[in-house]
Amino acid sequence: MSEIFDFFFAQYKTYSTTDVTLEIIAVIFGFLSVWFSKQNKIWVFPTGMVSTVIFVYLLLKWELLGDMMINAYYFIMSMYGWYIWTRKVDETHVTPISSTTSKEKKTAVFIFFATLVFVFIVYKTFDKWTHWVAYVDTITTAIFFVGMWLMAKRKIENWLFWIVGDLISVPLYLYKGFTFTSFQYFGFTFIAIFGYLAWKKNLHKTQLTS
Repeated sequence: MSEIFDFFFAQYKTYSTTDVTLEIIAVIFGFLSVWFSKQNKIWVFPTGMVSTVIFVYLLLKWELLGDMMINAYYFIMSMYGWYIWTRKVDETHVTPISSTTSKEKKTAVFIFFATLVFVFIVYKTFDKWTHWVAYVDTITTAIFFVGMWLMAKRKIENWLFWIVGDLISVPLYLYKGFTFTSFQYFGFTFIAIFGYLAWKKNLHKTQLTS
């Protein structure tokens, strides 16, 4: 039992109590944010912003630039998404759940590849392109950038990007030594699957009544 515990948590012996506490708080608010997103509730954004602010601080301190940029981007897109979700499309209705248009799909592809190039440049600039983790970080950053943009626009396809990104992040963060964050992404995977199903049901119901 002690060997299993050490495998998951031994690295925390070198962390300050403050950093461990902050990571746990960020994980809790991260779970709340994804749960509210599944429920199609506006609280996805304020809870997510708390989580991302904490993670930006921790990841900058740990010199994980790709992950830090993901969370900084989340914070910015949360403000944008908060506006989109509460913007009224007429006198009584706010922006509904919908599928991506052809134009939005092209934009998503552009965001993906632009992010790959941007993160690569950042890693090379700071001489961090020295390990296979940097390659995976670059890919997951691009996946999550697209997912967050689609979620901010209330597009159902956002969940597909979250599922793929979460599945990659579980072993990645475990390898990096951030067990609590790895557990977070493990939980995120299941919530994202159910979130997709819930949004699909909501979208189908909207299409039937429109």
